[in-house]
Amino acid sequence: MNRLEGKVALITGGALGIGAACARRMIEAGARVAIADVLDEPGQALARELGEHACYLHADVSVEDDVRHAVAGTVAHFGRLDVLVNNAGISGTNKPTHELTEAEWDHVQAINVKGVFFGTKHAIAPMRLAGGGSIINLSSIYGLIGAPDIPPYHASKGAVRLMAKTDALLYAADRIRVNSIHPGFIWTPMVEYHLSTLGGDAAANRQGVASLHPLGHLGEPDDIAWGVVYLASDEAKFITGSELVIDGGYSCR
Repeated sequence: MNRLEGKVALITGGALGIGAACARRMIEAGARVAIADVLDEPGQALARELGEHACYLHADVSVEDDVRHAVAGTVAHFGRLDVLVNNAGISGTNKPTHELTEAEWDHVQAINVKGVFFGTKHAIAPMRLAGGGSIINLSSIYGLIGAPDIPPYHASKGAVRLMAKTDALLYAADRIRVNSIHPGFIWTPMVEYHLSTLGGDAAANRQGVASLHPLGHLGEPDDIAWGVVYLASDEAKFITGSELVIDGGYSCR
């Protein structure tokens, strides 16, 4: 099905994990995709794998000029911009609030929050020229509920959720839709690293986190990518300012 036929998307943090899955599924659905990341080798390899409908652009989303150039590079390469997937993010330091340094806090906000701000800021002009668009912010279950760990990450994902709602209102008249996606634990390099920091048996840690989801297992990157395809498509033309929760039932508890 060519659900995204004719659309051009930019995916930040697109080299691995959820971002890479989004690139694959969006191209399968008919889109052309620019992959932006700081991980040049896997990003370039993915673009080669996906062929002429993909390109790779180096971009650190915490640096506004990098994001501006990524948006401009997408338009230069493919002629337009219809979809922005603000996916780039990090988990950051896992310490209680009173032990965190200012630098540890700021590092997470710079990528997870400012990165979304910069992406949205620079996507608006080309989306207006295209006659509309879809901006999809990757938040988290921890943009909806709390947990006693990783305070900078949870704060950042709450911010991303509210940024989507604000921008949905600001740009609705331009036919630019803005929504957030809230994954549960998805088996990606970031989650694998997080579980490795817990100590003890790795398999037991994975099963313990999996058991927090009523469906009894971790999610896969494609579980999120299909949600991105939907929100990017015209099937979602009446959806803006909403939260798409893809979490195996985690947040039902």
